[in-house]
Order: sequence, then C-alpha cells, then structure tokens
Amino acid sequence: MTDLPPAHTIKRHGQWDHADDSCVLTYDDRFLRRKRLLTSHNRGFLVDLAHTESLNHGDAFELEGGQIIEVIAAKEALLEITGDDLVRLAWHIGNRHCPCQLEPARLLIQNDHVIRDMLTKLGATLRDVSEPFIPEGGAYGHGRTHSHAH
Repeated sequence: MTDLPPAHTIKRHGQWDHADDSCVLTYDDRFLRRKRLLTSHNRGFLVDLAHTESLNHGDAFELEGGQIIEVIAAKEALLEITGDDLVRLAWHIGNRHCPCQLEPARLLIQNDHVIRDMLTKLGATLRDVSEPFIPEGGAYGHGRTHSHAH
C-alpha cells in the first residue's frame, strides 16, 4: 500500500470536476478534522484540516499536489419511515435533533431504538434498510444537527 500526500483542503460538490480516487465513508465518518483514511484503491492519506468539517456525498479532499479524492456516502443500517403524515413524523424527528434524510415518500434516519419506539407509537410504518445516508443539512443547508449531548 502506498501513502498519498496529506489533505488540508475540502472541495465542495460542484467545486471540482475530476476525481483521482474516492473514499467511501459513513455519515459519522464524514465528520472529521484529523484522521487517516483509505481510498477505494487502498491508498492511505491523512486528512489534516484546520477545523472539524462535515462532508457530504460528492465533496472531495484536495491533497497536497492537487489530487482529488471524492467522498462517497457508504451504505449503512438505517430506518426507513413512511406513513400517512410524514410532515408530523419529520417534526418529531427534528424535535429530537436526529439527522434525517427527507424524501417525498419517506424519511431515513440512523437506527435508534428510542426513536423507533416513538415513531411506532406515532403510527409510522418502519423498515430496516441498508443505503447511503445523506441527511438534510443544517439551517443554512450545510453542517450538522446536534443532539442534546453537545
């Protein structure tokens, strides 16, 4: 395995046009400041950012030397939520500060037994799925929501 130069810069989706490689990361792994990662071609590189960043599917690391490593959202265990009143269910999820992927016919959240129980009591239809997790960003379209434990 060869190591690549470090990454000190993030390029957001649309700020780059050609990737030299990619790395597949879960939602939790896409929140980082300093970490050693592996590309899809098994090449190691060190992410060393000035501040903790929240990365989205389609963002990229720019390595010293200009190489671009695309960030791909990994499949992970999620809870699919459907029901007659998705707006109401989404409100309750948001009120608990849970990251949520919003789609016209369903919601996706990380699997949590407490939230699962609440949603069941609210009449939601729930199904375990394994998919990439790309939740809605913060109030200005980027960043993370935070639990009450922050």
